[in-house]
Amino acid sequence: MKYDIAVIGLGVMGQNLALNIESRGFSVAGFDVDAGKAQAAQAKWGGKPRMATFPTLAALVEALDKPRKILMMVPAGKPVDAVIQELKPLLSPGDILIDGGNSFFQDTDRRGKDLAASGIHYIGSGVSGGEEGALHGPALMPGGPEEAYRAVEPILTSIAAKVEGEPCCGYIGAGGAGHYVKMVHNGIEYGIMQLICEAYDLMKSVLGMDAPAMHKVFRRWNEGPMNSYLLEITAAVLSKTDPETGQPLVDVILDTAGQKGTGKWTSQNALDLGVAIPTINAALEGRILSAIREERLQAAKVLRGPEERFEGDRAVFLEAIHDALRLSILTCYAQGFALMREASKEYQYKLDFEEIARIWRGGCIIRAALLEPIRNAFRAQPDLVNLLLVEPFAGIANLLHEQLRRVLTEAVRMGVPCLGMAASLGYLDAYRRERMPANLLQAQRDYFGAHQYERIDRPRGQFFHTVWTE
Repeated sequence: MKYDIAVIGLGVMGQNLALNIESRGFSVAGFDVDAGKAQAAQAKWGGKPRMATFPTLAALVEALDKPRKILMMVPAGKPVDAVIQELKPLLSPGDILIDGGNSFFQDTDRRGKDLAASGIHYIGSGVSGGEEGALHGPALMPGGPEEAYRAVEPILTSIAAKVEGEPCCGYIGAGGAGHYVKMVHNGIEYGIMQLICEAYDLMKSVLGMDAPAMHKVFRRWNEGPMNSYLLEITAAVLSKTDPETGQPLVDVILDTAGQKGTGKWTSQNALDLGVAIPTINAALEGRILSAIREERLQAAKVLRGPEERFEGDRAVFLEAIHDALRLSILTCYAQGFALMREASKEYQYKLDFEEIARIWRGGCIIRAALLEPIRNAFRAQPDLVNLLLVEPFAGIANLLHEQLRRVLTEAVRMGVPCLGMAASLGYLDAYRRERMPANLLQAQRDYFGAHQYERIDRPRGQFFHTVWTE
């Protein structure tokens, strides 16, 4: 028989995506360079007649119906190039190759142009939702040639998560647009996770709350306007007991965070494009600081901080933490969409931000109730430059900024680091300022480097230089 689609890379994500595809009525061929993974996949697939693994890429390609459709689920970087190099001579013009990993968007641009010269279509698709999402319905962000997307659209939309009957999948744009949007998705994910961890730290270090009590708080918060997947799993994590010690499992987990690179890419790209995303940057720096645990243990013995105790109303301060977290999360989304807007112009991706918000409503890690009003905002104003400029977001910021200030004031007094929340407030305050102190900075630059400056009483584009010393 001829198979509808192939999956290369049979780790847990690849195995689960293949099962998802088969459950929607399509036949799936699989391959992995690791024979053990291929055997594990075959065992997991349970002898389903429409699923099979193949010992070589040549045999896999030969088993596919034309035009061939191949989904790669391999680690980003050199492994993707290695698979493409081996596959390329086996493919024919019109075949479609999909990269479902977390590839860097400029690599996807490069690979797409190279394969297009041979008539092969290349789609770079963000896939979000983890192992469970892969099996039951992820959010998909495919980019590349639109005609190629339309050819695989029936498969991708069938396996995607559904919200109100709509698949969380849609065409993102040309070239590496899909992987770019997934990169920013992950940057926002970094930011929100950091902010939630800071709220947890404030509850623990300022209010002295234990994990079971915090579990109840996060579960309650998730029933309100902050409803989201990340709050949901935070509540679940805080409810788990370690079977070995009987303690909350979160309390015995080492406090060093890992990262796979997409958050770093987001920060690097924002610097390249000149877009401020301080909340996301702070989240990245928080992970970096967590990784130097041995240094922090030494510093804890040498450096002193405040020895204050919380003396306020606990219930009132807990509500302030809620509001501070809500506003900080909003600024994180605002920064992410502002970055995508600039990238869309720079790379000519023609991103549809209403569509992106729609796709992110289900299946993905940053799915949240907030995405529906974000979608509505871009539907009403497609050229919106920043979410904080319109309702309901401007109203939320105006209502809650005092609570964020109160939380940060107490955090500073108690010596509790809140890198993400502080960055969120800094962003909000800087964005609303009519006049920044960059006038002094420009004078400094002109003083030591004759870099010139513009004047407030002259048209933009006219530059001046002063001889600052006699």
